[in-house]
Amino acid sequence: MQVQVRLFATYREIVGAGQLAWTLRDGTTVGQLVEAVLAKYPRLVGHGNHMLLAVNHEVVRPDSVLMEGDEVALLPPVSGGA
Repeated sequence: MQVQVRLFATYREIVGAGQLAWTLRDGTTVGQLVEAVLAKYPRLVGHGNHMLLAVNHEVVRPDSVLMEGDEVALLPPVSGGA
């Protein structure tokens, strides 16, 4: 199955692209996808435990199963505000 991986802020700079097409086996979880992305882009490894994960604009847990055509966003942690 195919999914789109969207990268934001620092992650986009590290990878050199804001979006990646990724081919996965049926039943792959978001966590497994993140592991594959980290393996291909080892400069992201230090960020792996802090990523916010979203599928189709909704924050998800790493054990969420992906479906054909999903859009997965890898977001750095957000801070700020008063």
